[in-house]
Amino acid sequence: MNVYDFDKTIYDGDSTADFYIFSLKRHKKILLLAPSLFCAFCKFYVFKIGTKTQFKEKMYRFLKYCDIEKDIKDFWSINLGKIKPFYKNQQKEDDVIISASPEFLLAPACKELGIKYLMASVVDKNTGTYSGINCHGEEKVRRYREVFKSKPIDEFYSDSYSDTPLAKIADKAFIVKENKLSEWDFTK
Repeated sequence: MNVYDFDKTIYDGDSTADFYIFSLKRHKKILLLAPSLFCAFCKFYVFKIGTKTQFKEKMYRFLKYCDIEKDIKDFWSINLGKIKPFYKNQQKEDDVIISASPEFLLAPACKELGIKYLMASVVDKNTGTYSGINCHGEEKVRRYREVFKSKPIDEFYSDSYSDTPLAKIADKAFIVKENKLSEWDFTK
């Protein structure tokens, strides 16, 4: 079984950021949230106050201005082509995607790609409110173990060393930078 992060790993970009920009182009009212988003950004990233989940909940408030089902369908009709060739060439039936991105956003793409196993942040697609915590770092390991128990991970792929907890439980791990794969450097 192979496990993959999604954004910047098998998807060329950040799907949440791409969806935000896509939505902003369609729904100009989202601009009304710019001041509060800027404040939330400064609070978390500049002053290190609060959690990433709290920041993301503020950001996801833009969803209230979306026609969510239609927008997600239209978004993936344009962006599914951003799945990286390396993944398409090695995809297996039992692949697992574990991502911090919202489950409601990734589920349609995974379905279209034939990926059966998706673990992602559970976010209400209408309000942006989280159920649980952001699927990141150690939380990814917890979520994997919850479903697959002690089933081994043959290979793990991610663009970020923040995923080292998952890399440590895989037989082999690879860091993905653009279209280049390298063995995981556990000294980082």
